Amino acid sequence: MSACVPTRTTDPHRPNPDHQPHSPPTRRPRRSRIAGADVSASIAVFLIALPLSLGIALATGAPLQAGLVAAAVGGLVAGRLGGSQLQVSGPAAGLTVVTADLIHLYGWRTTCAITVLAGVAQLGLGCLRVARTALAVSPAIVHGMLAGIGVTIAVAQLHIVLGGTPQSAVLDNLRALPAQLADLHPAAVSTSALTLALLFLWPRLPGRAGRLLRKAPAPLIAVAGATATASLAGLTLPKVELPSWNNHALAGLPEGPVLGLVAAVLTTTLVCSVQSLLGAVAVDRLAAARPGLTGRVPRSDLDRELLGQGAANIVSGGLGGLPVAGVAVRSTANVNAGAVSRNSTMLHGVLVVAATLLMVPLLEQIPLAALAALVMAVGIQMVSLNHIRTVTRHREVLVYAITTLGVVLFGVLEGVALGIAVAVAVALHRLTRTRITHTEEGGVHHVHVRGQLTFLAVPRLSRVLHQIPQGTDAVVELDGSFMDHAAYETLHDWHNTHTAQGGAVELTGRRAGIRIAEPGTPAEDPAGTGATEPEGPSDCRCRPWTPWRNHQCEWELPGAGEAPGAAEETAPDTGPADSDDSADSRKPLQPSERLERLERLDRPDPLGTPGTRGLPAPSEPARDGKGPEHGERQEHPESLERPEHPGSADDFTVPSGPDPSDGSAPAGGHQLVRGISAFQRRTAPLVRGELARLAREGQRPVQLFLTCADSRLVTSMITSSGPGDLFVVRNVGNLVPLPGAESGDDSVAAAIEYAVDVLEVRHITVCGHSDCGAMQTLLGARDEHPEESGLPQTPLKRWLRHGLPSLERMTDDSRPWTRLAGRRPADAVEQLSLTNVVQQLEHLRAHESVARALREDALELHGMYFHVGEAQAYLLTEASGAVVFDHVTETEELRSPA
Repeated sequence: MSACVPTRTTDPHRPNPDHQPHSPPTRRPRRSRIAGADVSASIAVFLIALPLSLGIALATGAPLQAGLVAAAVGGLVAGRLGGSQLQVSGPAAGLTVVTADLIHLYGWRTTCAITVLAGVAQLGLGCLRVARTALAVSPAIVHGMLAGIGVTIAVAQLHIVLGGTPQSAVLDNLRALPAQLADLHPAAVSTSALTLALLFLWPRLPGRAGRLLRKAPAPLIAVAGATATASLAGLTLPKVELPSWNNHALAGLPEGPVLGLVAAVLTTTLVCSVQSLLGAVAVDRLAAARPGLTGRVPRSDLDRELLGQGAANIVSGGLGGLPVAGVAVRSTANVNAGAVSRNSTMLHGVLVVAATLLMVPLLEQIPLAALAALVMAVGIQMVSLNHIRTVTRHREVLVYAITTLGVVLFGVLEGVALGIAVAVAVALHRLTRTRITHTEEGGVHHVHVRGQLTFLAVPRLSRVLHQIPQGTDAVVELDGSFMDHAAYETLHDWHNTHTAQGGAVELTGRRAGIRIAEPGTPAEDPAGTGATEPEGPSDCRCRPWTPWRNHQCEWELPGAGEAPGAAEETAPDTGPADSDDSADSRKPLQPSERLERLERLDRPDPLGTPGTRGLPAPSEPARDGKGPEHGERQEHPESLERPEHPGSADDFTVPSGPDPSDGSAPAGGHQLVRGISAFQRRTAPLVRGELARLAREGQRPVQLFLTCADSRLVTSMITSSGPGDLFVVRNVGNLVPLPGAESGDDSVAAAIEYAVDVLEVRHITVCGHSDCGAMQTLLGARDEHPEESGLPQTPLKRWLRHGLPSLERMTDDSRPWTRLAGRRPADAVEQLSLTNVVQQLEHLRAHESVARALREDALELHGMYFHVGEAQAYLLTEASGAVVFDHVTETEELRSPA
């Protein structure tokens, strides 16, 4: 069952909703109720959007009504058609500079037409489904663009704050600033200062009263307070002027040079799209972090979001509004206010329309200085110190600075183009920057290559390699994920020359055993890195950047009758020696097949070699369907000997332990030796200090983790734990035998007693998992031997007797079925696995040490289920008699079902 395909199970208690074949479909009543959380959130967003929309329109030089039109259209059109449920769209501060330049160059009506064309371009991009491509733009470029726009806004609005009039360019505004400071207007300055003071102090009000007052948005309080103060003090200030809707200018035919108009459309499309898509991703993160919202709000559909933004820009431009994009401030307020659907965004648009029609006299009392101070504060906040720290940490501050300066000095499109050029140059510099060092320790020469090994680094690599004296031992360590053909040839030629002169070479990398092939040896590039690797007895096809992935590597042994340099891809047979299914040994077994496999273990080994069941005989080749015919024995076992001539590929192998190619050990043993070698070289130096501390202080785990012995369950990975965190007990089926039970196992009871009484753990977790072989065997035994009360007497099946109470619990109709995240189990195996966790928790309570700790409130028991295919963990909860394994969230704490 694929983890990506949702499954539904039939619930016998639910009525069948399907209608008869030839009857009209049943009409379901449409739900028109709007959640109260959406209503309150829409009011909060509206109170923020109203002053900001007017302020942004003022900053662009557009009619003030254009900001209200864009806010209403963003809420209604983008909110209804967009792919993000909680993102709020409207006139954005990031578009202020672009729109102001367009109005200055082409006039208002042509700017509206450009907005319409930009919306059409967004529709085209949305239909082409390229929304994810827009996210490929470096975050340093995006943050730099927003910072440059913020600086431009702040400098321009500073003139209005001081009582003057801004210029069209940043440099002109900076030049005029000294004269403006010499000619201050006290009324404008005092109003702006009051606005800024309320804006920054309101969110910091202390105490219980402060918590209540802070529910009102700071932008609304700042503008309302400044307006009321100016009116009461009788200050003479320029105020908002909303012309009659009869004189409202709509979009006209674009007039101007074609190339200029095309550049304007592309700029508007780029800024609107990138800001909206990045905003949608940010809103998804906010929604995921909010408790109770996970699962209720789907993740954003970025292509649909692009379509919704395009439609909104077409409508807004056609109605004479500003360009529309996703707005971070309003979206954050929407999520924090408790919105649960797109209804909050649409309601905020309705409220903007109502305010535009009914609150005109009140809006015309707002001083322009208050709006300018509000927008100037927004511009300053766009230069985020957090973004600067982030790009500095990732060594992209140069890209950020160039983009910011380019936007400030030349314009948005030019600044973004400069930023992209610098980002590409930095990436190429990093690609070509390779550090090659040469050291000597104990007569062994070490060459360490850090970075990507391309043809540009070949001269330096060749110079360093030829500094190694002839006939000495050398170790070349490649710390990179790419090697091109030129570098490979250089290493290959030097290796042959050095070994021919009596030297020894070991080549290591991010995975042990990385090797250079001999001339004439076929090689492949399984990782797609551009480097070629040989076929040989110690080649492992694990990708270097996922060291724990695909440990069933394809080990390659020379074929029958072939020369030592040739090889045949083979894999160790994991099935019995007389089976014919080794070509697909990892295929999941059905319950009946598992039972047959268990019964087969009782029969004598046909080869008569005890202890080798499931492995090929020493003289028999491993079989996987690609090598010799099944059952065909090796005619020339001497061909498995290691080649001894100089320059062979085997000179690069780690001489640690038996070689799988000589039949003395399976390939898996060699993999174990290589893994230990890699641990000693890379991981041990990092954890040695912590392990030394644990060795001094002793282990103090807080949890006993009892789980199945299945190889797919990596306890440290799924619990994000490290040394000293978990006391782990693993067995087949994660079973806890009852004390004194027939065929009991004292090892599990001893581990429990030691963990509770000696280690004094505070938690015990029993963890089951999907596709459990033990549970499948139990079901298979029930189906194959329904007349028997137990299982046939073999060591494994005697152990599985401790799972029979779980089987009886599952078949007990008086008990409610255990559910998984609100749904019924997918099949009987999953149902038994879930039930088994609950049953083993009851067995735990029967142990004396556990019962005593529970009575003293010194211990908590927990149930857990891990779905392997989905990589999803579920925790057991019991409420109102129902037993449910539910999702685990980031903020959730373990709850004891005891």
